[in-house]
Amino acid sequence: MEITETSSEGLKRELKVIVGASELNEKFSARLDELKTQVNLKGFRPGKVPVEHLRKIYGRSVMAEVLEQTISESSQKAISDSKERPALEPDISVGEDKDVMEKVFAGNADLAYTISYEVIPQFEITDLSKLKLEKPTVEVTDKEIDESMQRVHEDAVSYTKKDGKAEEADRVTIDFLGKVDGEAFGGGKGEDTPVILGKSQFIPGFEEGLVGLKAGDKKTIDCKFPKEYLAKELAGKEAKFDITVKEVAAPELAELDDEFAKKLGLETLAGLRDAVEAKLKEDFGSASRAHLKRTLLDALDKAHKFELPASLVEREFDSVWQQVNSELEKVGHTFEDEDTTEEKAREEYQTLAERRVRLGLLLSEIGEKNTIKITDDEVNQALMERVQQFPGQEREVYEYYQKNPEALAELRVPIFENKVVDYILELANVTDKKVTAEELFKDSEENEDA
Repeated sequence: MEITETSSEGLKRELKVIVGASELNEKFSARLDELKTQVNLKGFRPGKVPVEHLRKIYGRSVMAEVLEQTISESSQKAISDSKERPALEPDISVGEDKDVMEKVFAGNADLAYTISYEVIPQFEITDLSKLKLEKPTVEVTDKEIDESMQRVHEDAVSYTKKDGKAEEADRVTIDFLGKVDGEAFGGGKGEDTPVILGKSQFIPGFEEGLVGLKAGDKKTIDCKFPKEYLAKELAGKEAKFDITVKEVAAPELAELDDEFAKKLGLETLAGLRDAVEAKLKEDFGSASRAHLKRTLLDALDKAHKFELPASLVEREFDSVWQQVNSELEKVGHTFEDEDTTEEKAREEYQTLAERRVRLGLLLSEIGEKNTIKITDDEVNQALMERVQQFPGQEREVYEYYQKNPEALAELRVPIFENKVVDYILELANVTDKKVTAEELFKDSEENEDA
């Protein structure tokens, strides 16, 4: 076998591989000998079929098998010998000259093919101990606990049917039909729909139009869709809703006491308060961790600049771009509706794709150099968490992942990434910075796509 590097430009590589006809014929003959002991042909005793007869019957298919195996083995060796790692699956091109290939199949010509691929770049990792990061921390106050307790209390509200007029905070159950310019529109019809007055869950004017109505009342409510309404075809338009009130119910709040706590699975009101405090700490901790991780990734991205495999960037961009266009199509928006242009959006997401590829390569290199591994238990735990996200379909989801190694492999990515991040944070210089809950969550919202 002869391997020659025919091109090396940047991260692009091209190798030419030649496997001699004599080597192919040896493999071909060896495979026929194996086949001789395996096939049963009428008129011949097992293992006694003449090789020439096998060659006549199976020759072309056997040579095709030999060529496929030879290309697989020789291409792997060629890449391995180069001491470089392909960024994606290499592209293998066998000669298109039919006459030459016929000679190869006949065992009268060498097999020649090319391997084209991009390699993972080599780069120096910055001194991770010199990274300076701030971790936002929030102290859980009595006020925040009280507010959370109040939300828990309000979420547990029950409703009792009443005969009087609908008031603020009442639940009004209605049938409705919405029309724009006299025509019904998609999503504008509902039956037995509960509306909590004062929650502002509908467009402006809708809930206000229900105040004062009783069960059995009918009314047409005039409303106007906001200019920024997601469904572009309805944004800013006047609408009329024909309403029939089915029921009016008043809210009833249970006493905030030990009995209330027991209904939620806790022994006492004090126990409920402790649980609320613990949940707040967990939420603050998660948001703090997310902020710190994002800050770390920003620092790593800034500290490392190296050539990126164009194929990886293109694949990442295509994935992001498809998602962006899908979301725009779902809400009926254009790039202009998002105060940008397609050209600017492409530039923005191209930069995002490059950042993701750079950080992916960097974290992978740090993880590999420091032998960071993922255990089967960690993958199984992630799988169980994933399965629990689909109540009633647990078995189907579990079997899907068990039958799809690629899907299961995707669960490993965030586990590995977080383990590498934890490793880096142990080395970096991290200082706590006290902030308010509002500042912490505002920052999280502003940077959720970073």
